[in-house]
Amino acid sequence: MPSFTIAEIAAKLAAEHAGQSDLVICRACEPATAGPDDLALAMDPRYGAALAAGRARAAVLWPGADWRALGLKAVIFTPRPRLALAGITGAFAIPPDLPEGIHPSAVIDASAEIAPDARIGPFCLIGAGVKIAAGARILSHVSIAEGSTIGPDALLFSGVRIGSNVRIGRGFIAHYNAVIGSDGFSFVTPEPSGAEQARREFRADLPQTAQQYRRIASTGSVTLGDHVELGACSTIDKGTIADTRIGDGTKIDNHVQIGHNVRIGRDCLLCAHVAVAGSSVLGDRVVLGGQAGVGDHLNIGDDVIAAGATAILSNVPKGRVMMGYPAMPMQANIESYKALRRLPRLMAKLADLQKPVSKPGEKP
Repeated sequence: MPSFTIAEIAAKLAAEHAGQSDLVICRACEPATAGPDDLALAMDPRYGAALAAGRARAAVLWPGADWRALGLKAVIFTPRPRLALAGITGAFAIPPDLPEGIHPSAVIDASAEIAPDARIGPFCLIGAGVKIAAGARILSHVSIAEGSTIGPDALLFSGVRIGSNVRIGRGFIAHYNAVIGSDGFSFVTPEPSGAEQARREFRADLPQTAQQYRRIASTGSVTLGDHVELGACSTIDKGTIADTRIGDGTKIDNHVQIGHNVRIGRDCLLCAHVAVAGSSVLGDRVVLGGQAGVGDHLNIGDDVIAAGATAILSNVPKGRVMMGYPAMPMQANIESYKALRRLPRLMAKLADLQKPVSKPGEKP
């Protein structure tokens, strides 16, 4: 288990510290349950009172906090709590337990190129022509199909599946049972289907004819930039002709579906249960809240933010904050929701106003 002095932790955070700088800390902890060797995380005044319930000697506090009055021997000050939390948890995180070398149960094609320091766990399957760069860590039961390239310092958790000819950049992390390079969901009928006609004509009474779907194969693959992270059970489909592409620094949560031909820019954030339909393009720094959806063949501009469960059904220009089903600018959605909640009262008032008009002989 890692341990650090207060001075070392403060240096990692580029933060100010005071008190006993050589105090050794073994882990980060909530204030009420912190022990004498723990670093209590009370980075907001709301959490300061909880320190009295614990036994912490050191804490991370908000700027200007009276740490001596809180009974502490050492303190680190941070103006941005979540940024400090990233540094602290990173320092104390314990990496996956994976021995050096290649486990004897792994099945590796003779043509695969594997860096000498790469670690490959039990029951992995590495296909022909695969290239695995330096520092890669591949846990148990991972399969990598032929022709794929895994960049330096990748971390693939158990059960990850990587299809053929996938190209992955530096520092990639894929969590349990993620799938990169499955075939796209792409089918066509000999004549225009009811779905195609409905979309084109916006009618609800279209004639239906019996037709079978023909599969459109995915001959492209997937290209991921540097420092991309993919959550558990998330999937990225291959492109039909060109590759599906994910830009540098993009982070994808659990149970996210990225359709075929999608292009996603740099430093985007896609939360759980997001779905992006085929051939849509997302710009840089796009944020999609949980359960948000993007329809197919759409363009989402840079810096767009979509609230949870937002359904984006048309193009969105850069810099918009969207909300609702269908998506609209957030303020318009809030006003619409307020008006919707007022409708029952308005209808009741309207009914009262109609009575003298519809029945003029009756007294009010």
